[in-house]
Amino acid sequence: MTKQVRHLFEKIPQPVLAFLESSSFSSLSKTRQVHAQIIKHGAQDYAIFATNLIASYSNHHCFADAEHVLGSIQEPTVHSFSPLIYALNRYNHFSQSIRVFSRMMSNGVSPDTRVLPNLFKACAGLSALEVGKQIHCIACVLGLDLDPFVQDSLFHMYMKCDRMGDAREVFDRISQKDVVTCSALLCGYARKGCSDEVMGLLVEMEKLGVEPNLVSWNGILSGFNHIGCHKEAVMMFQKMHSEGFCPNEVTVSSILPAVGNSEKLDLGRQIHGYVTKQGLIKDKCVASAMVDMYGKCGSGYEILKLYDEIELRETGVSNACITGLSRNGLVDKALEMFELFKEQKLELNVVSWTSIIAGCAQNGKDIEALELFREMQVAGVKPNSVTIPSMLPACGNIAALIHGKAAHGYSVRAGTMDDVHVGSALIDMYAKCGRINMSQLIFFMMPTKNLVCWNSMMAGYAMHGKCSEVIGIFNSLRKTGLKPDFISFTCLLAACSQGGLTDEGWKYFNMMSEEYGIKPRLEHYACMVNLLGRAGKLEEAYDMIKGMPFESDACVWGALLSSCRVHNNVDLGEIAAENLFKLEPENPGNYVLLSNIYASKGMWTKVDMVRDMMKSLGLKKNPGCSWIQVKNKLHMLLAGDNTHPEMNRITEKLVEIGMEMRKSGYHPNLDFVLQDVEEQEKEHILCGHSEKLAVVFGLLNTPKGTPLQVIKNLRICGDCHSVIKFISGYASREIFVRDTNRFHHFRDGHCSCGDFW
Repeated sequence: MTKQVRHLFEKIPQPVLAFLESSSFSSLSKTRQVHAQIIKHGAQDYAIFATNLIASYSNHHCFADAEHVLGSIQEPTVHSFSPLIYALNRYNHFSQSIRVFSRMMSNGVSPDTRVLPNLFKACAGLSALEVGKQIHCIACVLGLDLDPFVQDSLFHMYMKCDRMGDAREVFDRISQKDVVTCSALLCGYARKGCSDEVMGLLVEMEKLGVEPNLVSWNGILSGFNHIGCHKEAVMMFQKMHSEGFCPNEVTVSSILPAVGNSEKLDLGRQIHGYVTKQGLIKDKCVASAMVDMYGKCGSGYEILKLYDEIELRETGVSNACITGLSRNGLVDKALEMFELFKEQKLELNVVSWTSIIAGCAQNGKDIEALELFREMQVAGVKPNSVTIPSMLPACGNIAALIHGKAAHGYSVRAGTMDDVHVGSALIDMYAKCGRINMSQLIFFMMPTKNLVCWNSMMAGYAMHGKCSEVIGIFNSLRKTGLKPDFISFTCLLAACSQGGLTDEGWKYFNMMSEEYGIKPRLEHYACMVNLLGRAGKLEEAYDMIKGMPFESDACVWGALLSSCRVHNNVDLGEIAAENLFKLEPENPGNYVLLSNIYASKGMWTKVDMVRDMMKSLGLKKNPGCSWIQVKNKLHMLLAGDNTHPEMNRITEKLVEIGMEMRKSGYHPNLDFVLQDVEEQEKEHILCGHSEKLAVVFGLLNTPKGTPLQVIKNLRICGDCHSVIKFISGYASREIFVRDTNRFHHFRDGHCSCGDFW
């Protein structure tokens, strides 16, 4: 004991020393007793007592008491502040830690090499880069920036704050580089997609004699995979393997998503063999990643084989199976597996239900998706902000407005309406259900909008033929600073096509590449061919196809063939059909369109030839089919189907409407009967079109004034369009008809399409 310390203890009152010898700071009550004795005997000015009290109060989470003691010290030192800073950091009270440091500096007390690492940790926890840089400057001024502990904490602070350049500068000044620091930098570079820097650092580590370990490689793989650099992740995995490192379960779980996204099925199978050999398939993360990889590589049936191989029956693995099967069109198998999971009493969570609902909605099983959504709620599993957007497309596809409204109400109650994915899905659902005004209301009420929201609103307006509204939304989008993408321009061009706006279509087609650097895709060319073709500029549309920088697909030739049907152009129709027969030999719709073009010109020999082709290929024409929802039940009516229980009533009503139409001067448009029969028979055939049957069924089974909504699987014919226009005025009904091309909103004898569709 030095003379100074002995002198200090000689001044301490004996009662305090006696109490200290018999007590400790082991509990909060003991600490308060010691504190009371110190105050009682006037020993509070002794720094040694104050420092111990601060440390004890801090350790017991009594930070206010600790700060009170700190404030009572007349000449505090770094040792007075450091216990409080340490404790605040230990319990992640980073803001308070920085505040105490600020108070410390105000008292003229400088930090030491033990306080600085704690301060950099606090800055990292808060991502407080500017504060961290200021403390870095203080460390440099004090000459403490070369201390190994200070350097290490400073390096990690810059890494956490995503300042790779600053982190690298600190790293370069570290004299003794170890594998931990190198691994952190490798991972940081990988998460930025900096493959050259990763390779360079690996070379530098070799020169320094620092060998990367499995943690280093796993950090690189997960970093590249996290940012979507799948090619780089696969390359680094192969390098890791070539250098003799054996992957563990973390490695395999990190690389398999990259293998799947890169669709490298052969490599995935090799990893599968390694996993089986090493017994890693028992790890649930490995098993899930393996299933996901096969799903992304388009190997749905290998998922089924793998599931039989996996002994582990775990929720995450099961969810991956459902998603993988659905992604590859095996939704029936996914449904079978889901039922099996329920029978086996497997714990199904919100992800399980959401996966199967999304799979059904994406694969045309819309009714099943809605039934599963109801079953999910009965099972007591609460839908989340992912479930609702997964289910809503099913409502839109079959115009199940009541179910869509119910999902909307649930979102309001659950407080997920501010979620952009929920909002976008609701916009799309209401548009497909014919309620574009509701789509508009939701869009304008959204507090924040991403590009998907804007595109959904444009797509909705385009579907309803509201060209000026689509252009207005696009102009508003540009003012927000968001950059339109290829989907934005697809919506724009589709709207121009619906309205026959050829000049505007060319303007936006050119703007896409000239102003935004977006190369036109096949869908953009298809929109332009459709726009030009429907406007009667068929030769111009054909020239555009011939001038495309890549091979035309079925969508492009299909757009031309449809336009040839509208204008009954035989020559170009034959060219378009010939190309479609090569691309889609089993699509009956293409044969039917060509047959219709021939029939419109009375070329019955050619019609028979096309029908013989279809017969030889085993193809049948898709029958016209329409759906209408009445009293919460969906009714389907087929063209020419006389088996419907209400067909007699429907026929009688059609005859009544026909008589009223003739009084108004209307005569059936027999051009839309593409069969070589007598005129009277043609009129009878027109009466059997499914959209007419569905509308009249709705008239007979709903109260007067109730809006009617019909969905048709084919394009509405001109005669049906005229008849439904008349019915909307005659029966004073709003009638919505959604065909494969667009929405028709009939009201007071007029249609929203302006007779151009």
